[in-house]
Amino acid sequence: MTMRLPISLSLICLATVALAHGPTPQKIDQSITIPAPPEAVWKVAGEFGGIARWHPDVAKAEASGGNVEGTTRTVTLKGGGTLVEGLDEWLGDGRTYSYRMSDPDLKALPVSSYSATLTVTPDGTGSRVSWIGRFYRGDTGNEPPDGLSDEAGRTAMNRYFADGLKGLKATVEGRATP
Repeated sequence: MTMRLPISLSLICLATVALAHGPTPQKIDQSITIPAPPEAVWKVAGEFGGIARWHPDVAKAEASGGNVEGTTRTVTLKGGGTLVEGLDEWLGDGRTYSYRMSDPDLKALPVSSYSATLTVTPDGTGSRVSWIGRFYRGDTGNEPPDGLSDEAGRTAMNRYFADGLKGLKATVEGRATP
């Protein structure tokens, strides 16, 4: 009988550990082809603090430090909320930069953290712009509410990236953003 108690307790502990998993990292990968040379696209997209010029969801963006690692930008969204992001890496020759969110604002995006990379590469006679992001849902507990779940995070991040890429294409092509 004394052997059953430790075995039972062990099984209960293992079951509890198996059920107590946290959030899993999510990934989104968006891209668009723009019929313009990479240098022309990079001229628009490559300035870390210049996102308000081409992203239709952004009301304003303020940055200090230019395109230098460690620069912070504050992005105010038209729909409400603010994203504070720090530049991790900016490679002008490679036409790419990587950044991460500093402080979550669940009204802006229902995610607790994210990192992203924007890259412009040649694609035939035009350019391909890739925007890849990794993030965790807004509520990192075991049972998040619908608005802060993995699905809510994926939906919001996919929409934000897709809107941005469409706006970038429209800006480069000289059209008003949608």
